Amino acid sequence: MLDNTDMKIIDELSGNSRITMKELGEKVHLTGPATTARVAKLEDSGIIEGYSIKVNQEKLGFHVHAFITVITHTMNHLPLLAFLKTQEKYVIHNYKISGDGCYLLESKFPSNEQMNQFLEELNGYANYKLSIVIGK
Repeated sequence: MLDNTDMKIIDELSGNSRITMKELGEKVHLTGPATTARVAKLEDSGIIEGYSIKVNQEKLGFHVHAFITVITHTMNHLPLLAFLKTQEKYVIHNYKISGDGCYLLESKFPSNEQMNQFLEELNGYANYKLSIVIGK
């Protein structure tokens, strides 16, 4: 069971996972060693699964951000999933969903031409609905 201090630790680490344990301890009113022990407990229990970075896709040259709802032709999704595995440079997230489609892809492309090529290849495995992100 998490207490308020655990929730504050999670909140602080979610905003800045590079914070030192001493700085984190000051923010949650614990000593550095006590904070380290709390974080280790959260990691060991699987509540904190890992740490990540936020990448600016635009600065990496990926100017087109799209969500693609994938509607499969058959119950066998393995060929589609194998294709998507080869396209990891374009797929940020692949969610299996319920509702109108089978999968929701969050994707990034350097250009509309690259996106079109991806969609043409995808169409060999499934139908899709495309939504392009205009702004955040």
